[in-house]
Amino acid sequence: MAREFDPYSLSSPRAYLTFMIIFLVIVAFIAFILFPQISTAFVSNPGLNGLIVMVGIFGVLLLFGRVIRLFPEITWVNSFRIGDPALDTRSPVLLAPMAALLGNKGGDMALTPTTARSILDSIGMRLEESREISRYLTGLLVFLGLLGTFWGLLQTVSSVGATIQSLDVGSGDANVIFEDLKAGLEAPLSGMGTAFSSSLFGLTGSLVLGFLDLQAGQAQNRFYNELEDWLSTVTDIDPEDSLFSAPDSPGVEHIQASISALQKSVEEGGGRNANQAMANLAEGIQGLVKHVRSEQQMMRDWAEAQGEQQKRIEGLLSSISAAFDRAKE
Repeated sequence: MAREFDPYSLSSPRAYLTFMIIFLVIVAFIAFILFPQISTAFVSNPGLNGLIVMVGIFGVLLLFGRVIRLFPEITWVNSFRIGDPALDTRSPVLLAPMAALLGNKGGDMALTPTTARSILDSIGMRLEESREISRYLTGLLVFLGLLGTFWGLLQTVSSVGATIQSLDVGSGDANVIFEDLKAGLEAPLSGMGTAFSSSLFGLTGSLVLGFLDLQAGQAQNRFYNELEDWLSTVTDIDPEDSLFSAPDSPGVEHIQASISALQKSVEEGGGRNANQAMANLAEGIQGLVKHVRSEQQMMRDWAEAQGEQQKRIEGLLSSISAAFDRAKE
């Protein structure tokens, strides 16, 4: 609703948090209905299944934390935009580099494209780092489920082998052999229960974390995009701020500093410092040459585009002239 009055106000991720809560309620309702079957599957291997459940709960809390941590950051940005006096009492965590870089600026501030890009890159890296743990937990649940599967299959195969070896076919009594076979198959069936129950819990937990991670990722992407939209409104792009019109551009400053360092090293007689200054000077000149070449390429592309546009205009004028001539005839 805030963006309807202010298009550059960051919106709250409350909708994504609501979707996550509704999804968990649905999952809990299904688990409540299937509780007898789930409890039976759980006791077949309580150790591994309990570990899977604990990892799933930790992942759910982590994903909710990823969304909840956006609320104070959004509040800080909106307060910073309007110059809220109480802004100094709140310090952001995710936007800490942005807060340190901007300080107490506000209102009619203007950022350079380099500063705006560095802010967005820093925030993007922090958001991406927060997603790595949830992705790892999702894969860990699948791995634990597969681990339980192979563990159960291993128990099944070893139990079947032990059952076959324990059969006494020399007695000739079919009833005794059948009873021994029934008793021996209890262990293989228990191993199959371990395999399937672990796969069930692992894949279900992975499904739950996958949906929650999707919602948390969408909330973070929306926050990043809206922040980028606002920063674009306070970014000042000066067309004269180029290498040819600004003698104090970064490339020229780097070369001037390298020349000064080289002169100082020669005066002091320091060979190592002189070599370093020469390397810095060569690096600065190389960067300057690359920039000049890119500018030349841009000029050539612009000239070619202008030539093509001139040809199209000439063709259009020729067709219009021909149409007028036919109309006169």
